[in-house]
Amino acid sequence: MKKRKKKVNYGRYGYYFIAPFFLVYLLFQLWPLINTFYYSTLSYYKRNGREFVEFAGIQNFLNIFGITAGERAYVLQYLKNTLIMWGCNFVPQILVSLLLAVWFTDQKVKMKGTGAMKVIVYLPSVITAASVSVLFNALFSQYGPITQTLKDWGILGSNFDFMSSTAGTRGLISLILWWMWYGNTTLLLISGVLGIDPGLFEAAEIDGASGFKKFRYITLPLLRPIMLYTLVTSAIGGLQMYDIPALFNVPETGLVGLPDDTTTTVTMYIMRLYNSDVGKAAAVSVFLFVVTLIVSLLLFASMGDRDERRLKKAQRKAGRKR
Repeated sequence: MKKRKKKVNYGRYGYYFIAPFFLVYLLFQLWPLINTFYYSTLSYYKRNGREFVEFAGIQNFLNIFGITAGERAYVLQYLKNTLIMWGCNFVPQILVSLLLAVWFTDQKVKMKGTGAMKVIVYLPSVITAASVSVLFNALFSQYGPITQTLKDWGILGSNFDFMSSTAGTRGLISLILWWMWYGNTTLLLISGVLGIDPGLFEAAEIDGASGFKKFRYITLPLLRPIMLYTLVTSAIGGLQMYDIPALFNVPETGLVGLPDDTTTTVTMYIMRLYNSDVGKAAAVSVFLFVVTLIVSLLLFASMGDRDERRLKKAQRKAGRKR
């Protein structure tokens, strides 16, 4: 009898390649997340120079929402600050990125040097947050060159100071975040546009469709998966906003967004609490996790493929009738 050749299971090698990711994820993300839920149920206090820990249940959550007497719901105020700065950054970011993505990939325009332009728009993403914060702080300080120029042109009042203005500081933080990340979003959308079948645009052009109609009825619907990814990742990053607000306009002690705490984000509040009450810091972290989860689910529900959902719903109904 002939011996059968031993089959090699090549599929298992794929598991070897992805194993490091899962190990790192379990060790540095999932386990800390589980611990955060655990720490949020504990109360830490000091007495006679010693630190004590006791089970507190939901007391930390009652404290951060201001339900307990003597406590204030700072977390809601800081969540509002975070959402305002994220919204002012992301809305213009997605609009500009969409415009650039369509412009760079338009076959009629045939823009030259698109490779160099892609590098230029992406470069701000690789600059460190500390460097950008120091640069913009110097440019827009009360006697900075840009502020002085705007005053000389009569656009700003002679005594205006971005750093003492709530709208001014929030606007600058949003501007920095937009400048740093619009290039990354542009490249993602360019990859999505390039993945669309060119034949669709050619057929639309033969039918006499204008550039706007091709954008509205072909580009936007087929960009939905990439748009969904961009929205979800931006929402997660926006809700966890920390580095720019924590470095831009804060006192020497840090972690208090000037002016008057109006640019303090939720993550800055977590870091501030961590030095004094780990339990409350963990409770705020859990709250931020829940908010991020809800926002992500809402985006998935609103941006998902409705036609596919309708088809699955119809199939389920047909299966029940049988």
